Amino acid sequence: MNWLDIIGWLGSAVLVWSLLQTRVLRLRALNLVGSLVLIGYNTALQVWPGVGLNVVIAIINVWYLRRMLATRHDERTYEVVEVGTDDGFLAHTLRVHGADIARFNPGFRWHGADPDRTAFLVVRADEVVGVVLVDGSGGEVARVELDYVTQRFRDFTPGEFVYRRSRLFTDRGFRRVVTPPGMVAPYYDRLGFRREGDSYVLDLPAVSSGAAARPSD
Repeated sequence: MNWLDIIGWLGSAVLVWSLLQTRVLRLRALNLVGSLVLIGYNTALQVWPGVGLNVVIAIINVWYLRRMLATRHDERTYEVVEVGTDDGFLAHTLRVHGADIARFNPGFRWHGADPDRTAFLVVRADEVVGVVLVDGSGGEVARVELDYVTQRFRDFTPGEFVYRRSRLFTDRGFRRVVTPPGMVAPYYDRLGFRREGDSYVLDLPAVSSGAAARPSD
């Protein structure tokens, strides 16, 4: 086997590996790398149908990657929907993704319906891409119990749209958001949080005079 054959096999392996990815951004990136390698391989062998096929694949991947990266932090792409902690679809989502949730949020325990807790679903069109659960029993401190992103969107940070919209918290009288300790692969330092021990803290702006106060029990 010569070096050219090794390149061809390597490109094919990357292409196949890309199809095994559950994260859509990573799938496109690896697929692009594999197609570029195979363009070079087929060009060296003058296999023009193979060159043409992989050029088309590369163009498609570039188009999707540009679209994904352009909307990665676009509030028009994701919507934050508040649901009750007794919501059946919320319970279903937590149950379906239970094993994956435990992997990234090892300390999380679902308590069911609770008036002191607030749940947000982050959706893209009709697809749930994230769940954020907040415990508000600590007065002015909102403690994040769960910040979970589904596997397909793991290379994105859709949960950021919950924290960007500070009124989701300030209208309830919260002045601070604290993340759970021990969360795997946290991303909060990019959102203005500061590190405090094993957690991250976000100080919220003061509530304006016209804002609604957090309802009392």
